[in-house]
Amino acid sequence: MRGNILILILILILCSAVFPGCHKDAVRDNSDGQPVSQEATGQGDSEAPGQSGLDAPAPSDSDETIGRLFANQESDVQVKGEGVVIRLLDDDEKGSRHQRFILELASGQTLLMAHNIDIAPRLDGLAVGDTVGFYGEYVYTDKGGTVHWTHHDPGGRHVSGWLEWGGERYK
Repeated sequence: MRGNILILILILILCSAVFPGCHKDAVRDNSDGQPVSQEATGQGDSEAPGQSGLDAPAPSDSDETIGRLFANQESDVQVKGEGVVIRLLDDDEKGSRHQRFILELASGQTLLMAHNIDIAPRLDGLAVGDTVGFYGEYVYTDKGGTVHWTHHDPGGRHVSGWLEWGGERYK
């Protein structure tokens, strides 16, 4: 079993190098039938993507990076990108409160966003079909991954993150 997983990872890496984007269908399986996620890397600011309809942005290097992070089961990596909201979830009320939603990237991968609303403002009015930019920390999960730390760190010990939506930056 372990050898099969390693072979799949190698195939995904080789496939994405030779045929960019081919990995999206190879890793599209999780328990609820949703595509697994991947997204972004990079540092610094980007243009605010604003809100859009269901048109996703073109695939980017950041989508490829999240694909590699997912395939390699890596965590704790700063990522940057954008995606289209495909599902709004109830807030996580355990411990610090988090606004949660799922983004679909241009690559077709999905990513759970967990935005701490005890520290940063909520994205009030967020709707399915909206485009959201993000900068935060990727954590591997078997469903594709989660991005958190999409806010400033009041203690100054962690890289500050953000979400961009509707021409505003939420941090």
